[in-house]
Amino acid sequence: MIVRSRQVALVLTAVLAAGAACQARDHEPRGRLAPSARKAAGFTLVASGDVLPHDSVIARAHYDAGGAGYDFRPMLAGVEPVVSRADLALCHMETVYGAQGDYTGYPAFKSPPEVANGLAATGYDGCSTASNHTLDDGAAGILRTLDALDRAGVRHAGSARTEEEAFDVTILRAGGARVAHLAYTYGTNGLPLPQGQPWAVNLIDEHRILSDARTARQAGADVVVVSLHWGTEWQDEPDQQQLTLARRLTAARTGSRPAIDLILGTHAHVPQAYEKVNGTWVIYGMGDQIAGEMFNHQGARDARGNQSTLGRFTFAPPARPGGRWEVTRAEFVPQMFDIDAGRVVNLNRALAQGADLRAVRDRIREVVLSRGAAKDGLVMGE
Repeated sequence: MIVRSRQVALVLTAVLAAGAACQARDHEPRGRLAPSARKAAGFTLVASGDVLPHDSVIARAHYDAGGAGYDFRPMLAGVEPVVSRADLALCHMETVYGAQGDYTGYPAFKSPPEVANGLAATGYDGCSTASNHTLDDGAAGILRTLDALDRAGVRHAGSARTEEEAFDVTILRAGGARVAHLAYTYGTNGLPLPQGQPWAVNLIDEHRILSDARTARQAGADVVVVSLHWGTEWQDEPDQQQLTLARRLTAARTGSRPAIDLILGTHAHVPQAYEKVNGTWVIYGMGDQIAGEMFNHQGARDARGNQSTLGRFTFAPPARPGGRWEVTRAEFVPQMFDIDAGRVVNLNRALAQGADLRAVRDRIREVVLSRGAAKDGLVMGE
């Protein structure tokens, strides 16, 4: 929803203010209790869609910083309660970061590195970084981006500064589990991989993904999560490549367990369906969590480009040694980026405060459930 009445804008303002190869490298998510301090060994994982700062988003962050630098924390404050309470929270950082003062939006994105600080403050533990914009500023852009994420304490998967890093497994601890995060993109908008660095960004290849997943298991991962930048832009329904690849990836096994435990999709700009495939949850597309005013392939302004979901999955430890960590609860939380307010809005919380956003929320719900996920237990969360 791009244009809102003054009444709705005031309600949203109130809501937002209230909300205000492999070497395995382990990481304990910030602010979480260590496994030994937990009563239960299970964990919750929250994931969200594309962070895609257009020029207007960059300008808003500059305004929120009082004209001195960039502050993305207020932009994300509306979803901080959901993100920070998860044991493990993953985002998708679609763009790379520019050099100081050299920040641009579409078509070649170079975002302020302060985005990483905003993600960390919101509670994100890691981000996928493989997208069609990963090479928008070549190897230098990857270097700046991963350096900034490291400084902020946000882990990353999907792009690399060195060959060694490219073949490391990103493993994060959540509850009593070690969670591997892998990430891949369908392409890089025709931009060539940096000379001598064919490993700079992970490209989607079924055999490579499954090989990496199996290597992650060998490195000790209890749960393997794969982020895929795929699909057809502006299409609510998953395309044939998504359906086929999801079916093949979820059918693969590593010993007695599935090779992959969860698939997180991005790229289409719009929310797409959730579906349980071969016993594994797949989000075909979460939509853009942060983006400026969006225009579809027909050149028309399209409010769907500012709508998205958070996925939330509760994992329980295996009933027997060597068994699979099972998803015992699957949820989606509808959200939108309100351009006028420059804020991400949790739609259910906004509705509870009186915002006139029911039609937006209901459209997202219809799309998310369009492939029968409700019968497998997917519910809408708060």
